[in-house]
Order: sequence, then structure tokens, then C-alpha cells
Amino acid sequence: MSKLLALFLGGISLWGLEFHSYEEALTLQKNSGKMIMIDVVKTGCHYCENMDAKVLQDKVMSQYLEKKIIAVRLYLDKDKLLLGMKVDFTPTFYFLDTKQNIIKKVPGSWNIKDFKSIIEGIK
Repeated sequence: MSKLLALFLGGISLWGLEFHSYEEALTLQKNSGKMIMIDVVKTGCHYCENMDAKVLQDKVMSQYLEKKIIAVRLYLDKDKLLLGMKVDFTPTFYFLDTKQNIIKKVPGSWNIKDFKSIIEGIK
């Protein structure tokens, strides 16, 4: 039971990647120094749903991601984009450093291996 509690308190989900509001992500980033990943999706987007189900909600991959990033999800058809972001198609991922600079834009739906490789390549 203590391992489960430690995982919960440590911010690592057993059920998939946890998404936060942008404001929550900024607060979490101050304490952790992690990058923020903004996942821009659109309601009903097959590619977005596929990426979420097969990659972001994969137990092992989500634990890997939560060690490196704080996730935010914005809906292109509902939310206001931030920081001058422009999205041509969904999903599109933006990675922000601790000064809220966009350090990488990654459009498209990926498999686990390729998305992990992309994350590892961001400095």
C-alpha cells in the first residue's frame, strides 16, 4: 500500500497520463523544473483519440512521460491557444521550458517508440 501511496503522491499515475490545466502546470513546474507538454487536440479527432489511447494512456509510457513532463491538454475547438501557438492539424504537441518558451513543436500522431524518441531528443 505504501508504494501505491508514494506513486500517487509523487504524481505518477497507474492509469495513464494525467493532464493538468495550464495554471496548475505552471505551479507544478516551479517545484519540479520539468518541461510542460501541451497536447492540442480537437473533439472527434480520430488521430488524437488513437494517440491518447495507444501512447499517452499506455501504463509504461505514461509513467515514463510523467517523470519528464507535466501534461496539459487544450481543445482546438474549445480552448484558447497560448503563447502564439498555431496548429495546422491535430494532435500537435508543444514543449515548453521553465521560462515558457516553446522549445519544440511536434505535429502528428505517433507510436510509443517514436514518441519516446522525440521526448528523449528535447533538451
